[in-house]
Parts: sequence; C-alpha cells; structure tokens
Amino acid sequence: MNNITFAKPELFYLLLGLIPMIVWYVLRQKKSKPSIQISSIQSLKNIPLTWKHALRHVVFVLQIVILSLIIVCLARPQSSDSWQNQTVEGIDIIIALDMSSSMLARDFQPDRLGAAKSVATEFISGRLYDRIGLVVFSAESFTQCPLTTDRAVLINLFQNLQPGLLEDGTAIGLGLANAVSRLKDSEAKSRVIILLTDGENNRGEIAPITAAEIAKTFGIRVYTIGVGTIGTAPYPVQTPFGIQMRDVEVKIDEKTLQDIATITEGKYFRATNNRTLVEVYKEIDRLERSKIQNKEFSKKNEEYRRYAIGALVLSLLALILQFAVFRHIP
Repeated sequence: MNNITFAKPELFYLLLGLIPMIVWYVLRQKKSKPSIQISSIQSLKNIPLTWKHALRHVVFVLQIVILSLIIVCLARPQSSDSWQNQTVEGIDIIIALDMSSSMLARDFQPDRLGAAKSVATEFISGRLYDRIGLVVFSAESFTQCPLTTDRAVLINLFQNLQPGLLEDGTAIGLGLANAVSRLKDSEAKSRVIILLTDGENNRGEIAPITAAEIAKTFGIRVYTIGVGTIGTAPYPVQTPFGIQMRDVEVKIDEKTLQDIATITEGKYFRATNNRTLVEVYKEIDRLERSKIQNKEFSKKNEEYRRYAIGALVLSLLALILQFAVFRHIP
C-alpha cells in the first residue's frame, strides 16, 4: 500500500478529547460503590475472580478505539497512485566509416581502423534510445547494418570489420550518398550522419559536395571527422623482406569535410590520436542527445472505508459485550 496522507490532519486534535474521558472513567471506577452493602466481606475473600471481572474494562477500551477510528475517518486518509509517462524522441544515426587501406596507418593504436571501431562501439553503447546504422566505403560503398536499436548486433558487426572487403580507394561522396539513402525515409525528427575518413576523395561517381547538398535537402546533419596525425604517419608496407613500417604523408581533404559540415549545419572535427578521437565522439554525443520528456501523474484515493468498517465492527462487538456478556459481573 502506498503511503497514507490525510486531507484534514488538524482533526487529529480531537483525539485530545479522549483524555478527559479516560480520566473520568478511571475516577468513576475508584468511586464506584457496591449495589449491595454487607457488614463484612471476610467470607468472600477466598472466592476467585472470574474472567468477566478481569475483562470488565474491555468495553471502554473498545469505545475509545471506536472514537479514534471515527476521528481518523474524519481526517480523510488518502493514498497516492503516481506514475510516470516517459516520452522518448530518439535520433536516427548512420555512421559512415572509411575502410580504405590507409586506415591501417599506425598513428593510432592499434591503427586508425581499430581505434575508430573501438571508439564508435563506446558511442553506440551509450545511445540507449536511438536507432543507429553502419555504412562502410572505400572505392565503393555498401550498408553493413541498417538502422537498428539492437546495439549488440551492431557492435558485433563493427568488431568484424576488416580491411580488404572492398576495392581500395576513397569515395567520400559515394559513402555519404549511401548514408543519406538510409536516412531519407526516416520519420525521426533528428537525423544525423557521422562520416569518418582519413583521406581525399579519389573514387566514386558522386562528388562529396553533391552528396552534402542531397543531405541538406532531406534535413540530415553531417558531422565529419578527419582522422590522421599532422605530417607523416607510419604505414605497414609489404616488402620482399616482410612487412615494414614506412612513414607516409597524411593527406586529408579538410576543406571538403568542412564544406560538407557547413552545408548540412553539422560540424567538422580533426582527430590526431586516440584521445582526440574519443573527445570528438563525446562532443558529438553532447550535441546530439535524445529528448526525453517525463510527465508525472498522481491520483488520490480515499482510504476511510477500512477505518469506518473497523469502527462499525468494533461497535457491534462493544454492544454485544456490554449488554450480553458484561451485563452482570459477579
């Protein structure tokens, strides 16, 4: 049962009126005289007291309890039924991930692709109310996972991503266009693409700016992330003597990524190591939060009935005891 409150708690002051009644009853018992007077009760001392004599005050106690219950009823005891109506306005998010061979550069740990998968997995785990999908691209693009709320499946698909699934190259416009096609029919009020790449657009039939204009048409916001250190980065190269690390120049078309973000009212970020990549996703997480509205309702229920029934039952019991059981006390 919920906590009981009282609509008129001031009526409990009436309980103080029971004190004079109790005092009056005690004094009356002390001053009461026997109905038959005899010269001596010496011969009656050895007569044992009956149970009626021992319980002769029960009727008065019941009367006090009855009056107390009536006062409780007058104070209007109430219980509260409260509940919460939660309205969640989720966000539809597509992560467009570059899978070109340059994502194997070791300026991140263990490499760019591994760092991107790890940080994106943490991001997905924290988006409880959103639908998230995954698009991958290099020279071509395909949907690895459509929009879903099943985070376990999506994370598993992320972890299974390996380079070499697609022809090598960087088709930023194609990857962005594919992501847009997955969001254009969404009914979510907020639709977002997180596009992560480490290079320049050199493949694909769709220009990145054209894809950005399409995203803008559908009201889709694009956050772009350029991944790579400043200058050169160690890259594993296959040689006759095995895989060797060689420094290669980091080329990121930041101007295009900035333009994509500007056109779609998103934001461009540059991540140069694991720490800054984590910070980028945290910033996006703060910018795109699901809207949750809580509405609390409360309903008062009158609870006097149980006390009224108790008073009625005790009244009947008190009448039976007074006029049937304790009418004569030996």
